Amino acid sequence: IPSNVCVAVLTTGGTIAMRHDEMAGGAVPQLGADDFTAALPPDIPKLCTEEIVNLPSSHFTLETLETIRARVVEWIEKPDVAGVVITHGTDTMEETAYLLDLTVPGEKPIALTGAMRTASGVGYEGYANLLTAVRVAAAPQALRLGAMIVFDDEIHAARRVAKMHTLSTGTFQSPAWGPIGRVEGGDVIVDRRPRRKLLPWRGLEPRVTLLKLTVGASPGLLEGALARGARGIVIEALGGGRVPPWWLPTIEQARDRGRPVVIASRCPSGRVWDPYGYPGAYRSLDELGCLFARGINGQKARIRLMVILATAETHEEMVNLWREGDL
Repeated sequence: IPSNVCVAVLTTGGTIAMRHDEMAGGAVPQLGADDFTAALPPDIPKLCTEEIVNLPSSHFTLETLETIRARVVEWIEKPDVAGVVITHGTDTMEETAYLLDLTVPGEKPIALTGAMRTASGVGYEGYANLLTAVRVAAAPQALRLGAMIVFDDEIHAARRVAKMHTLSTGTFQSPAWGPIGRVEGGDVIVDRRPRRKLLPWRGLEPRVTLLKLTVGASPGLLEGALARGARGIVIEALGGGRVPPWWLPTIEQARDRGRPVVIASRCPSGRVWDPYGYPGAYRSLDELGCLFARGINGQKARIRLMVILATAETHEEMVNLWREGDL
């Protein structure tokens, strides 16, 4: 990229920023933007940096996500910025990436990265992941890819990627799809270009509850969420989108109260659908007016419903926004 153009590196904490601290009894966030830029080789694009927060991503609130989004939008709109890199904890990285992919307009790449090992641990991979993310954010071939997670030399689309292992450095995978590209040496190779559907942005509706179904689960979980004032419910259902038949009356109550119920699957991959005719299967839920999270997991469906409920003024608009982006 031209010498007067930079890649914006926004730091938010996470394991990539952590070192062992004797007083804390373990690793805590310590590294900042200056530490990261000092560790990278000189032959990379010019970097512009900003420290947003320095927290484990398990400590993020919805306000943190909204702040990160606002800063990304501001940097993306600068004509002398080629793309944005965000250093981020891995625990909730896929949710931040998906939010940015859904709501940040423009063609410039947004690459999120982090680490699974601390900077004081043997085999720390944070600087390598950061370097590959910078290369992706600066690459012309990454334009129009939206938000991505760049990790372990792989490029994953925000819609498909999930954290799949608690400790492995290859934790980010896109089940059933695979990465959309790779970084090999200094080369950014893009193999697939995912479709992207932007949603209008007016913030996040916080009152959206995610429930996970298990065998014999009581509908009291859903009843309790409704009693606490949930505006929307996402259910990680069984298999291709099935619930026990004793959940159907409560789902019908949610519908009658104007509370959307989104059905995702607790399976790590596959679309929500089935061919069955028995109560509680896909057809039952479709007849009750449920919406379906086709190809996204429960935590991403929650983010998407939060965005839509903050925007939609009517039930019909909410349904249309959900279905328009049903890729």
